[in-house]
Amino acid sequence: MLIMSKKIAVLIESDYFEKEIFYYQFRFPEAGYELHLLSRLWGQNAITFTGHEYKVPLECSESFEALSDELLDEFDALIVPSGIVADRLRYTEDINALPPACRLLERAFANPRLLKGIICHGMWLMAPIAHLVEGRKAVVHNNLLGDAKAYGIEYVDQDVVVDGDLVTARTGMHCHLFAQKILQLLEEREAQHG
Repeated sequence: MLIMSKKIAVLIESDYFEKEIFYYQFRFPEAGYELHLLSRLWGQNAITFTGHEYKVPLECSESFEALSDELLDEFDALIVPSGIVADRLRYTEDINALPPACRLLERAFANPRLLKGIICHGMWLMAPIAHLVEGRKAVVHNNLLGDAKAYGIEYVDQDVVVDGDLVTARTGMHCHLFAQKILQLLEEREAQHG
């Protein structure tokens, strides 16, 4: 039996791509990682989100809004998934303030130890904080090529692209390659640091 001591966070909202999230729910624990689904809970203890394709309900009871730097540092990777999750998480009540999910990503990008994963339309969440990916090598969904150019990303035409602590993937259907690369990088890091 695997001892769960390592953690991967995945941001979640409604219109998530079921096949991707369900894959992570099995694959990351199989590799020895606790999977934590994080979202904005709007003061509630939990929210049930629905999937994009099949409207499958998924309960989230972990909020990123009050996540301290110490708790954020406990994660080995933070993933922005495909689907419409990123678009929903871009919402902010105050048009002069960054969305809470973007503030979380600012903190994540300031921590080079934390592996950041962005897949498919997840790159939408970087729009208000594009300076964090400007000049970085990445791949996005073909529908986001214009966004990638506007962000100043160095687009690479591959299914999965690694640029330091940033891993990107083309579409949600590439989630298995994306997860494989993330796990490979974490395994290499663990081997280096014992």
